[in-house]
Amino acid sequence: MKEISVSAIQDNLFDVLREKWALVTAGTEENCNTMTVSWGGFGIFWNKPVATIYIRPQRYTKEFIDKEKTFSISVLPEEFREALKLCGSQSGRDVDKFQKAGITPAFEEGTPYIAESNLVMVCRKLCEGDIDPATFSDKQYDDVNYPNKDYHHYYIAEIEKVLVAEA
Repeated sequence: MKEISVSAIQDNLFDVLREKWALVTAGTEENCNTMTVSWGGFGIFWNKPVATIYIRPQRYTKEFIDKEKTFSISVLPEEFREALKLCGSQSGRDVDKFQKAGITPAFEEGTPYIAESNLVMVCRKLCEGDIDPATFSDKQYDDVNYPNKDYHHYYIAEIEKVLVAEA
């Protein structure tokens, strides 16, 4: 992997989450977990380049994100679509997702990411909070997206480092 600037990212960041999906990975070299993320965004917050991700409270990876100051967002090549599906549907509490999905944890200054990625964003948390249904301007989204009332927790994180696969 080689480091590039945030402004040099070639991918359409809207497509990264909507079409390609990504893996959010957090933890330590001794214990980490990953999960598929398809909701989120990229932009500027506090004059910093940021990623925003949304994690449901019951997700095992949330425990790792909550304990650490950093996490990564890894975009994998299309041939890893089945790995992305697996990491979005099975819990790391029950299975070794890395082994079962055929992906490898790697580390950048202690932050885990997926070695097989095309693009990795190493992120440092800036702020976080809970989605509050009282703030929904259209109540249909509560029923459609939260039938179990398991409202997402959001994280806004500075993109501190961008890594891309070397050709």
